[in-house]
Amino acid sequence: MSRFVQDLSKAMSQDGASQFQEVIRQELELSVKKELEKILTTASSHEFEHTKKDLDGFRKLFHRFLQEKGPSVDWGKIQRPPEDSIQPYEKIKARGLPDNISSVLNKLVVVKLNGGLGTSMGCKGPKSLIGVRNENTFLDLTVQQIEHLNKTYNTDVPLVLMNSFNTDEDTKKILQKYNHCRVKIYTFNQSRYPRINKESLLPVAKDVSYSGENTEAWYPPGHGDIYASFYNSGLLDTFIGEGKEYIFVSNIDNLGATVDLYILNHLMNPPNGKRCEFVMEVTNKTRADVKGGTLTQYEGKLRLVEIAQVPKAHVDEFKSVSKFKIFNTNNLWISLAAVKRLQEQNAIDMEIIVNAKVQDYLRRFESIPDMLELDHLTVSGDVTFGKNVSLKGTVIIIANHGDRIDIPPGAVLENKIVSGNLRILDH
Repeated sequence: MSRFVQDLSKAMSQDGASQFQEVIRQELELSVKKELEKILTTASSHEFEHTKKDLDGFRKLFHRFLQEKGPSVDWGKIQRPPEDSIQPYEKIKARGLPDNISSVLNKLVVVKLNGGLGTSMGCKGPKSLIGVRNENTFLDLTVQQIEHLNKTYNTDVPLVLMNSFNTDEDTKKILQKYNHCRVKIYTFNQSRYPRINKESLLPVAKDVSYSGENTEAWYPPGHGDIYASFYNSGLLDTFIGEGKEYIFVSNIDNLGATVDLYILNHLMNPPNGKRCEFVMEVTNKTRADVKGGTLTQYEGKLRLVEIAQVPKAHVDEFKSVSKFKIFNTNNLWISLAAVKRLQEQNAIDMEIIVNAKVQDYLRRFESIPDMLELDHLTVSGDVTFGKNVSLKGTVIIIANHGDRIDIPPGAVLENKIVSGNLRILDH
């Protein structure tokens, strides 16, 4: 009898704790809802509907964030993908091209992910506007590639840019220069979500503005946002109405991500007669690619796993080039009809990856160091970098607790270990 009472008491306490956690979750969701409603009241009439869609999307994401418990990936269930799930490019290319390749091309839309800034490259503004060759920018070369395609095959392949609130204004200004090119260019914006305070879990933003001090209060979600944003923009229905069937998605700064006619033909005219709705271009992993996402089999299905989802104890295993031999290039071929169907069924269940943003990270660099000849870098502790610092070979910089190291402007560190305390004071 005493054992029964103990078990019942334990069950009641567990149930009580679960109920308490659910009450806390509900209260938190209600608080976030009220904060988002306050933010929405600051939107002007012309931005109200778009802002409302963004904040509604964020509320759904936040609800899932609160509901999910523990890591999203059970490492014990991860397996290598089946051999037949990956088609060698040589096999696809060996089929050749049909005579009607132009009509196949006219079913395609090219989408470039253009939401990133050039800060990691030491530049201001959209990454796509950085000059990379003979004063041509990433965007210039992208337009030239598609224009060449349209002229060569007498087709009408459009270019679509998925901008973010960080890049939209500057990108639209520059698009006028392409008015006479044989490329129709469209844009749409990915969502804009408020950052949340780590302690309170409430939005940092107090209004819809995203300039000045409020810049850090908002963020564009990951590339997985393309499905909802593309659907909400109306462009998905427009292209389906024009007879388009597939989109080719890639990063704007990946100049090697060009339209491959053999892959397109494989999609449109599959050898087994059954079309794929989603194809990811993967390639062999090298030691330079160990942090890239890899394709796995998980609970009987193909699944992309990113390093941020991997438990710390298994990170080294994830980076192994022998166990996981391929990585995702982020070049994707996707059926427009499939996106429409899954969006309307609310069936696209994208992974939530929490990104704890460290706001003072970039403030530690007066300019991005020259790292072209750098093989390995370790930085630990309170370290800052002056302008025009050059790092070569193996560089290790360690500031012990309570110490600070300021790397002076113009310093060249080659195969160096820097430790201790080095302060440079303004006079």
